[in-house]
Amino acid sequence: MKWRGRRESANVEDRRGEGGFAGGMGGTGFPGGGYGGAGPRMRIPGGGRGGGLGIGGFIVLLVVLWLLGVDPISFLTGEMAPADRGQTQSQSQSQTAGRTEPGGIAPAGEGAPRDEAEMKSFVRVVLADTEDVWHRLFSEGGGSYTEPRLVLFSGRVSSACGLAQAASGPFYCPGDQKVYLDMDFFREMATRFSAAGDFADAYVIAHEVGHHVQNLTGILPRYQAMRARLSPAEANALSVKVELQADCFAGIWAHYTDAAGNLERGDVEEALNAAHQIGDDTLQRRTQGVVVPDSFTHGTAGQRARWFRTGFDSGRLSACDTFSAPRL
Repeated sequence: MKWRGRRESANVEDRRGEGGFAGGMGGTGFPGGGYGGAGPRMRIPGGGRGGGLGIGGFIVLLVVLWLLGVDPISFLTGEMAPADRGQTQSQSQSQTAGRTEPGGIAPAGEGAPRDEAEMKSFVRVVLADTEDVWHRLFSEGGGSYTEPRLVLFSGRVSSACGLAQAASGPFYCPGDQKVYLDMDFFREMATRFSAAGDFADAYVIAHEVGHHVQNLTGILPRYQAMRARLSPAEANALSVKVELQADCFAGIWAHYTDAAGNLERGDVEEALNAAHQIGDDTLQRRTQGVVVPDSFTHGTAGQRARWFRTGFDSGRLSACDTFSAPRL
């Protein structure tokens, strides 16, 4: 990924070394939502690569929002439904994978960050990319985009959703509209998940920002309200739809990043491999030797890679409607 010398976001808080405090997590929200189970990501353009959202595509957008139980008027006016402060998008799958050891930054690929200072710069650039893409898409859809902040932490961190450990992986907290990231996780991706590469790392960030997009459009709070009324198996099945949509949103972001000329050869393959490596079936097979479909919360390896590719190839929000898709 071409990232050096490009605009860096100012929305990054560095809390490394501060340590966390406060009580336990105020709620688990999605049973995943970090890298091991990225949250939904949405793309608002219609048409081909780099194309804007035409009137037909915009109508489809409103229909999709209505199907998801989101008031289309709130999307148009920017008055998005508030999220449940007690919920968080965390990465239960990385907990399942038994993450216990922090690592350093693990560079992978030509041009990848080589130390923590470069990694921080890389994170800022990727976040800036997501800001540019989502400002454009929300504007074309008649709305406005509120930028999330990204918090860098080490070990543990206190958020509006409670206290989180690094072992939970990257997560998004709707209570404060912030993405939380321990950069040591990128080493885990390369060494434990076999998902090396700077664009694989970028995919993680874009995925969490996708959860923020879901929060702004009302999809995330709608899911959380529904989940409280479902059985564990039903809640897991709905979570899979949310997470696969997030992967599709990440693909949409990658679509525009590519259109801007910032992807390099092999980048898409890095993201697809990352999506594959953190599929529920891949992780369960690796950690417990048996696959239990009813416990899936993020989707299989094939589903995650396929929905990322769907977003990347189409560049359309309507293509990411995992909730009504007959086949995930």
